[in-house]
Amino acid sequence: MSANLNVLNPKKPKRVLMLASNPSTSETTGWPIGFWWAELTHPYWEFAEKGYEVDIASPDGGELQGDSWSDPRDESQYSAHDLISLGFINSADHLAKVQNTLAISDVNIDNYDAIFLVGGQAPMYTFYKDERVHKLVSQFYEAGKATAIVCHATCVLLKARLSSGALLVEGKTWTGFADAEEAFADQFVGQKIQPFWIETEARKLENTNFYVDSAFKSNAVRDGHLITGQQQYSGAAAARLVIEALGR
Repeated sequence: MSANLNVLNPKKPKRVLMLASNPSTSETTGWPIGFWWAELTHPYWEFAEKGYEVDIASPDGGELQGDSWSDPRDESQYSAHDLISLGFINSADHLAKVQNTLAISDVNIDNYDAIFLVGGQAPMYTFYKDERVHKLVSQFYEAGKATAIVCHATCVLLKARLSSGALLVEGKTWTGFADAEEAFADQFVGQKIQPFWIETEARKLENTNFYVDSAFKSNAVRDGHLITGQQQYSGAAAARLVIEALGR
């Protein structure tokens, strides 16, 4: 009971930092790319329902851009079913959070109980190469804070290292975008989308257990305070594991 009261304590709400990619351009498709809306808004909803305070940041700060196919208003209608994202986008107060994000340089990890990395197409080019992101993830993890990463943002776990020099995922079970999902996406659009596949690269690592479930089904994994989600349908499940971790 005391743990649940602590989670919902209005006098000291839990605080979560959500980190999303700045806009970029895909080197394989030439498309403008960014973050995936559902991977931000669905976890945000889970946290807000618990009374958490949520800040949104990006490596460079400033205005972000969602991947077009993740926008419920996009002419593709690919995400037309996503009413949570549609509501977020049509709320001026909420939309302002992705139009004026904090920069990593302005983040004090002592102010947060957890970090949640949002996926999308851009992290494969931005998060993957950015040592600022790797360092921030490792700092949260080594501070014993819930460290959640979903979908293509899990590419950072191929590189993020602890202060000991060991990979953060050494000895850990984790998940991320599956090869089968990459193959389906490539076939769907008729061309190669990503510069590399996370599962393929993860299986080259020693002493780590990369686990995937059925394609495009919710799958989130918690190993200690490392929490990972497989793809865009796993954001809410990963957020619930963060809530579970913070409630204990």
